[in-house]
This record gives sequence, C-alpha cells and structure tokens, in this order.
Amino acid sequence: MPHDPPHDPNTSAAPATARPADGANPVTVEVTRGGIVESRHRGSAVIVDGRGAVQAAWGDIQRPIYPRSAIKALQALPMVETGAADAYGFGPRQLALACASHNGEALHVETVTGMLSAMGLDESALECGSHWPYAEADAHALAAQGKAPDQRHNNCSGKHAGMLALASHLGVDPKGYTDQRHPVQQRMMGTIESMTGLDLGRAAVGIDGCSVPTWAIPLENLAFAFAKLGTGEGMPDARADAARRLVAACLQEPFMVAGTGRFCTDFMDATAPRIFVKTGAEGVFCAAVPAYGLGVALKCDDGAGRAAEVMLVAVLRSIGVLDDVPDETVRRFLEVAIENRRGTHVGEIRPAHGWLAF
Repeated sequence: MPHDPPHDPNTSAAPATARPADGANPVTVEVTRGGIVESRHRGSAVIVDGRGAVQAAWGDIQRPIYPRSAIKALQALPMVETGAADAYGFGPRQLALACASHNGEALHVETVTGMLSAMGLDESALECGSHWPYAEADAHALAAQGKAPDQRHNNCSGKHAGMLALASHLGVDPKGYTDQRHPVQQRMMGTIESMTGLDLGRAAVGIDGCSVPTWAIPLENLAFAFAKLGTGEGMPDARADAARRLVAACLQEPFMVAGTGRFCTDFMDATAPRIFVKTGAEGVFCAAVPAYGLGVALKCDDGAGRAAEVMLVAVLRSIGVLDDVPDETVRRFLEVAIENRRGTHVGEIRPAHGWLAF
C-alpha cells in the first residue's frame, strides 16, 4: 500500500524516527593516528524510497538543514523540462556541468564558455562571483600567466549557465537571476517543493556561496527527492524524463560533476554506472540509486567533508549496492588513508564501530 511522503515540518507533526535518546546524533566517523582515535564526527543519515517510506535512519533526519550544492540536479530540472537545454544544444557534458561543483579545470571552463556562447552571452552575465580553481595545477597555471580567475572558474558556473539558459528560454530578463524573487528562482523553488513534498514558503532561507537562495530542508525530504530523481516515480512525464537525462549525464560524464582527485568523480567512476552522488558544503551528501529505487541524504554535524564522504560509502554499502564492487575499491573510499607530508601512512578515516546497526 502506498506510503505518505516525508512530513512537512512547517505544517504537520513529525512521525517517529530513529532519533538518539540523548538528543545527540551518533558518532558516525572516527579518525585514527598512532593506534588511537584522534577525532570523532557525529552525523545523521537516511534512506528513503520513491513512495516516501523511510527504509533506515540514523540520527535526527527531520531537522531542516541547508543542502547547499547537493541539490544542483534538482535545480537543473526546469532547464531540461522546459526545453531550454535542447534549445541551446546542451548534451550530456553540459547537463552534467549544470549539476556540478567543479574544479575549474580547462574542460570545465571551456564547456561553460560554450554554454554561454550558445545563448549569445559571455562571462559577465554570470552572477556567481569568482574564485581560484580548486585544481591546484590550473590555479598555478593562471597565476604563472599573470591572470586572475573569472566567474567561469567558480565551481558553480555550470549551474549558473543553466539558470541563464532557463531565463533566456522563458523570455525573462536574465539580470538578477540569482535573486529569490526572480522567475528563475521561483521556478526552481516550486520544483524543489514538488520533489521534496514541502511548502518552502515558510522555510528558513539563506544565501549560498554562489549567491542563489538555499532553503532549509530535512534530510528525510532530501532523500525522498533523490529517490524520485533516480526513478521518476510520482513525477509528470516531462520532469521524469528530465531527471533521467540529468542522472544519466552525470553518470556518463562524472569528470564534469567535480574533476581530478574529487570524491564525486572518483566514486562514480569506480562504481559506474549505478549511483549518482553529489556533495554539498558543510558536510552534506545526497545520492540516487535508481536500480534500488532509493535516495540517500546525510549531514556531518561539524560540516566536515572528509567524514561525509565516508558516511555516504558506509550507508551505500549497508544497502548492498556495493556488493559487486571489488573490496579493495570499496575500502579505498571507506577506510581513507591519512599520510603526512612525506607520504608516510599515519592513520585513517573510517566508519565508527557499530553506528550502522539497525
């Protein structure tokens, strides 16, 4: 029988969940050095199916959190379902970049430049701000040429190019597209509401690092949205097709989603083509597992990305989706070696013993 979707914390009482008795989220990840645990990270995580049923949960999954860049694929849905992506000739590489938090490597910059050119725009149309490329080699190359980064190097520039494409295709003034009141952001807000089952009108809203709004959403609802993203369940045909195309693009072009040496790219490469994963700032991760009809969302309480990555792999392993991935590959992401400046192995980042028991 069908299940109700995750609750809306703004309108209804919360159903019972696996919340710690002492009010604290469980210790999920520990960091070792010299044979002892040096640091511990707490967090919460949830697995939800496409009907909204919670399959497993750890910690407080109903406290609203800012998903930040973890939901870029949700923000990209209107660009695809309205026909904007097709109007400007965006293929898998461009679609993946619209969902990306990229390194600012040459191919990322080249691709976002092409996306803007297809609309008759240039870098000045972006409203994401600039920062040095995350990829050190590319940052050093820019500096060696006496150049400074521009907005195309921003890790969110692909998402912003997608927003400009949506504005241009809808025939609205793209100027100010990052403002919460702009038609682009209103369209995206409505899409996120539909995907998460929430009314965001009364939700807390902040400004993301790239200047767009970010709404506070419980992990339970985020996982529900990613289950739907991976399955198309409960969505209009156009949106289901858009979701399929975006997930397929990210799995086909994982380099565009992040880049050299980045977890999202490396993990999707190693497990291809079954799991779409996306990081967000402050220790947030979301994942869609289409073959299992499941979505995952988690947050490391202290915002540590190193812990969130290990948490995600541990949760995915508990589902069984990694059972046919070689053990050495899983261990590489699950028991992350810590090396000092001389390359000496001094410790590891690993799941805390027993936290996945349920």
